[in-house]
Amino acid sequence: MSPTAPASARATTYDELLALARAGGLGPDPAGSRISVAFTTRQAVRHEGRGTGYRNEVLSLRLAEAVGSCAVEPGTLPDGAVEDCAGADVARLLEHPVPAVRVAALDAYLMHVTPHTPENGARPVALPAGTSLEKSRARAEAVAGLLVLPPGATVLVVGVVNSLLEALRARGLDYVPCDLKGGVTEWGEPVVTDALGAADRCDALLVSGMTLGNGTFDALREHALRQDKQLVMFAQTGSAVLPRFLGHGVSALCAEPYPFFWLDGGPGTIHRYRAGRPGGTR
Repeated sequence: MSPTAPASARATTYDELLALARAGGLGPDPAGSRISVAFTTRQAVRHEGRGTGYRNEVLSLRLAEAVGSCAVEPGTLPDGAVEDCAGADVARLLEHPVPAVRVAALDAYLMHVTPHTPENGARPVALPAGTSLEKSRARAEAVAGLLVLPPGATVLVVGVVNSLLEALRARGLDYVPCDLKGGVTEWGEPVVTDALGAADRCDALLVSGMTLGNGTFDALREHALRQDKQLVMFAQTGSAVLPRFLGHGVSALCAEPYPFFWLDGGPGTIHRYRAGRPGGTR
């Protein structure tokens, strides 16, 4: 395994973390690390028994044994971005003009340097084999279980996942669904588009890793710090990036590196972190 960062290497914002990585402050020189494979994964989903569906598109980059990922709005990744990444060194990609490329490159680099292992603070959770909906619900249970709230508390959910909303209701929790696309949930509930505007009326935040790619993560993290609220992340995007913010606004994380649960019907593994657990803050 590659050497980990010195204990003095700390970043409290995403931009600071990028700068540390570019300077070699988190591990080996990124100029000497090359991406061997770059690819996108596109999917359309309509679970059996659900009235609505959704689409996903994810950019993934492979560095040695590690894969880093960043979800994008379908159709927004520029032509040629994948080809531009294949064979490129990580240092160049950490300065790429496309935000998703920077996130995926940082994720791949940190997955290589600090993989999801117990020594690094991760606790594995097995996902059983099953249908797409069964696996979605199993993941949602693992994510929702990271919140420590009394019944009746209200959770801001940034990045609407219907199975997560179900899991919150089962715990007696209220929620405010939020997504940049707006619209309504499976049950006709309005989806707000301004996360910070809704955060003040919520007791805790449950936030997708996609906020790294769209630039809204740090504002939500800072809100959680100022208001002393729980911020639980669920992350396919930046699953190896977000553990770096445990104790700096992020209270817990469910990390799900590639391959994601929706790609295969067999068993899988996700990784849960909590701030304050040995290895859980770096």
